[in-house]
Amino acid sequence: MWDNRVTKLLNIEYPIIQAPMAGGVTTPELVASVSNAGGLGMVGAGYMEPGQLTSQIKEIKKLTDKPYGVNLFIPGDFRISKFDFDLAYNRLQPFRDELNIKEEVPVLPESKVDHVKFAQLLDVIIGEKVPVCSFTFGIPSEEVISKLKREGIILVGTATSLNEAVINENAGMDIVVGQGSEAGGHRGTFSEDGGDHLIGTMSLIPQLTEKVSIPVIAAGGIMNAKGVIASLCLGAKGVQMGTAFLTCRESGAHKVYKEAVLQATDTDTVLTRAFSGKWARGIKNQFIKDIEESQVHIPDYPVQNILTTQIRKAAASGNDSRFMSLWSGQSPGLAKDQTVKELIRDIVSQAEETKASF
Repeated sequence: MWDNRVTKLLNIEYPIIQAPMAGGVTTPELVASVSNAGGLGMVGAGYMEPGQLTSQIKEIKKLTDKPYGVNLFIPGDFRISKFDFDLAYNRLQPFRDELNIKEEVPVLPESKVDHVKFAQLLDVIIGEKVPVCSFTFGIPSEEVISKLKREGIILVGTATSLNEAVINENAGMDIVVGQGSEAGGHRGTFSEDGGDHLIGTMSLIPQLTEKVSIPVIAAGGIMNAKGVIASLCLGAKGVQMGTAFLTCRESGAHKVYKEAVLQATDTDTVLTRAFSGKWARGIKNQFIKDIEESQVHIPDYPVQNILTTQIRKAAASGNDSRFMSLWSGQSPGLAKDQTVKELIRDIVSQAEETKASF
């Protein structure tokens, strides 16, 4: 049941990939536990500095000898004037006042900085001989793809539409993750506005598997064996799960964040640009509500993400979920407080029982 193109390509036992959630969720313990349990653990390195990634990889290697991977954000080009940047900063002052944050106006970001860091992170991945590298928010250059392939690194892309899946295949990706609109966290959209085409997993996956020849991984709202089996029936060769792993004990998610997900219902998540300037799905809280009601202009990613950094950090330090980014897929009601081993064990056993009953 589990032996297919993805398990062979990734050299794993089960086609279960832990979503590469950036921001501290994917601890070495989480990544290694998933890999040791037969899946593929992934480091969410989108916000990491090269030194941080190096340290985490070395720690993972101490905890497992199984395959694992690293995910990177494709850097984009952006422009914002000093006037608009300061205006956006000032609009967030009420939140800083609420949290007693004394912060100077951050430095106006430059897109070239992200491009330099991206290149440095790639060097770390090559130097540490990471077996799998995935990408979100776009496709790396032809030069980068060729360089990684020469090193024998398996490349995984992200698509939220058929067009994006075809772009991934044509660019040379080995695998593509089809991210349905149910998925938590940031939309992987790169060819259009992330809030425009919101295709559900059940609709997206069979369309991708009919049109692209590379293996498709299903992502979005998958939490248990039922979701895994449904994805395989739709033609996917595996699944990528985020929220299910986020509430596991090995996850680095803040305790208040985990509790918010565990208590959330099916109607509690929304798509928002409030925290980062990029469309993302999370549990609606006071910050999202206030930003939406104010109808203020939200600068694009990564500007808004930079401007809300201290707000999110202060809220986390104070265990205040009102102003934290609580990313979650649309099935939080299925999340459990359990270990990674228990999660994967239950998925495998229940899936095999279900298959045997067909």
